[in-house]
Amino acid sequence: MKKNYLGEFEELVLTMVAILGDQGYGNAIVDTIKEQLDRKVNLSAVHITLYRLEDKGLLKSEMRGATATRGGRRKRYFQITDTGKSLLIDLQEQRQKLWKLLPNLKFSF
Repeated sequence: MKKNYLGEFEELVLTMVAILGDQGYGNAIVDTIKEQLDRKVNLSAVHITLYRLEDKGLLKSEMRGATATRGGRRKRYFQITDTGKSLLIDLQEQRQKLWKLLPNLKFSF
């Protein structure tokens, strides 16, 4: 199987979709990033990244029912695939391996 490599923002968006479960859509991802990380992200950048992750097979999407608050438009919801879950686990293991290699440094600020 070809190894997938992710940029920092791709990893962030993939992680947020996994956290949100069946509620993973653009605005919910933007809001969760803001709430959890106090980081402002652009909705367009999130959408582009979601489609890129879907093209890589790490996410799947479906359109769901229209709502009056959206003027009758439907939302596209994203869910992580088994491949996406496996990649997140690999990334977590890689990070933990590197952190264990760090000597006990005292960081001063």
